[in-house]
Amino acid sequence: MFPLQILNIDLEALSGICGSISIACWVVVFSPQIIENFRRGSADGLSLLFLVVWLAGDVFNILGAVLQGVLPTMIILAVYYTLADIVLLGQCFYYRGFTLSDDVSSSSGGDEPDEIETPSPVIARKPNEQTSLLSTHATHQTYNAGASASSSRAPNTNGVVSAPLLSPSHRRHSASSFLHPTVDGTHLSPATPFVEPSKPSRHAKTISTLQSVLFNFSAVAIVCIAGILGWYVSRSAPAKHEKHKAHRNDGLSFDTLGQVFGYLCAVLYLGSRLPQILLNYKRKSTDGVSFLFFLFACIGNLTYVLSILAYSPVCERARHCKDGELGKLYGRYILVNLSWLIGSFGTLFLDMVIFLQFFLYQDSDA
Repeated sequence: MFPLQILNIDLEALSGICGSISIACWVVVFSPQIIENFRRGSADGLSLLFLVVWLAGDVFNILGAVLQGVLPTMIILAVYYTLADIVLLGQCFYYRGFTLSDDVSSSSGGDEPDEIETPSPVIARKPNEQTSLLSTHATHQTYNAGASASSSRAPNTNGVVSAPLLSPSHRRHSASSFLHPTVDGTHLSPATPFVEPSKPSRHAKTISTLQSVLFNFSAVAIVCIAGILGWYVSRSAPAKHEKHKAHRNDGLSFDTLGQVFGYLCAVLYLGSRLPQILLNYKRKSTDGVSFLFFLFACIGNLTYVLSILAYSPVCERARHCKDGELGKLYGRYILVNLSWLIGSFGTLFLDMVIFLQFFLYQDSDA
């Protein structure tokens, strides 16, 4: 059990907890999508432009973090993001080839091919001793419908009239009317009765959805608990903690080039989501996109924003602050980190749009 003083959460502790959870989420954020692509043997669900722009944002994130002098942990994570982006891009190029074009056709469905090679249907009727397996009336109707596509037909040695060749349009009509009013010769046998294909029941879909929710919730809970444990372990080093507290205001100086790279990173992060949103909209599907991938990104951005906002500045004289000094220090702190706040908070909003697409297109993905 944790010591009771841990329950006394101040702004510094809240910032540390949120930052640690954010780090844990960003460490595992790419794993669900990489596993999803490997399981499907395809990466058609992801927009390649989304990954390329995100990779460019991570590169500027490294440059801005180094120049602005943020914590070494964040620099290491930025390098890790870049390497993970390269792995995900390499996986996409492996499955799709070296192209930046996205396939807008949904993998869960599509148009039927123009020509469907199916046997000529006959009218379903119960056979008896006086009726032949192939009805002469049905064959006559088939001949009249396809007379324009066939030149002639001749009876075979058994006296059964052969079916004419049908035009592609008639084949499509025959295929669409095959399920209910007509059956092929196989199903005329008592040993092989005609049975309509069964559709998944609503109860089965509900169970599948519940299993997915429980799995996603368990994965998020484990990652968040790991982040909190990481914060607790780092807090147990009092000497390092006091040293960090004594220099909380050291990072409030502006670096012009670092700020430029930070804002470029924010613009690229915001722009990276748009190709994925447009691809999902064109396909009317989120098939092939990992829900956990964006869920971890969303939680990582949210906790990162909270870790920045939960800041308690330290006055030059710790016990004797001047009037308005705390407000000025906090305002300067926000300005220094504004580009990272804009990038994370804006991306969080766009991730909400992708979550909405998951719920809108879930029926078409089933």
